[in-house]
Amino acid sequence: MEAKANILVVDDSPENLQVISAVLKQDYKVKVAINGERALALATSAEPPDLILLDVMMPGMDGYEVCARLKQNPITARIPVLFVSSRDDEEDEARGLSLGAIDYIVKPIRPSIVQARVRNHIELKRSRDLLERLTTQDHLTGISNRRRFDDSLHAEWQRAARTQTPVSLIAIDIDHFKAYNDHYGHPGGDQCLIKVARALAACVTRPTDLVARCGGEEFGCLLPSTDNTGASRLAEQMRAAIEALGLEHAQSPTHRHVTISLGVSTALPQADEPAQALVDMADAALYAAKGAGRNRFVARSR
Repeated sequence: MEAKANILVVDDSPENLQVISAVLKQDYKVKVAINGERALALATSAEPPDLILLDVMMPGMDGYEVCARLKQNPITARIPVLFVSSRDDEEDEARGLSLGAIDYIVKPIRPSIVQARVRNHIELKRSRDLLERLTTQDHLTGISNRRRFDDSLHAEWQRAARTQTPVSLIAIDIDHFKAYNDHYGHPGGDQCLIKVARALAACVTRPTDLVARCGGEEFGCLLPSTDNTGASRLAEQMRAAIEALGLEHAQSPTHRHVTISLGVSTALPQADEPAQALVDMADAALYAAKGAGRNRFVARSR
């Protein structure tokens, strides 16, 4: 059975919130916000909405500004926004759509129209999400693939440059994986990759963090708004988690079980600087970890 979609309804009127919630609560999980600040907080929560119904006229931060901020944030940019407003001027609707909203409903609320619009947009989002998973998921391990990693790195690097917050990256290699594949065969190597990927992914808890398979036995972990101390702590957690799997590696010259080496990099991005600088620093740290004996991490920052 398909899980109920999450709907966020934003309106400064308790009466409007009650009416819209009553229309939707039978088919969806509904959360409400009475102002823009609360809406933005709920949109970036651990359980983000699948669709936002957003009032235009609100005190303080109006619906247009809320929508603009949602679309500027890589974390919330893909959440569909449906404006609900008592203003039915063509200019108002055009402005809302130009900001990235997918639809515009004019008050007073007509339950059948709201239900139909929401149902259609939720189905469209589910179709888009499925397509995105198919194109950004590693077919073997089930975690994100290189394409998703590169796209997220670019978006987070730009965001960090705007907000002047640190961003960290962990480059990860399975130690002596070619020897493992040669000894246990490719089916055995595939099972090793799957178990390592799952263990790495289990180490991250924030929805903004991303673990991806970047190719072969190479993995990457992107950590927005994370300093070098936090990234190093996670790197050691990952190293210990893989060692704790106890996967036999008879051909490893450094350890009897499968291990990983990790390179940690942290930077405060500059607007005219490419994200590749963070990747190069992580790769250099990873190379240093291998040179120091493997089954360890090396961290660098600037």
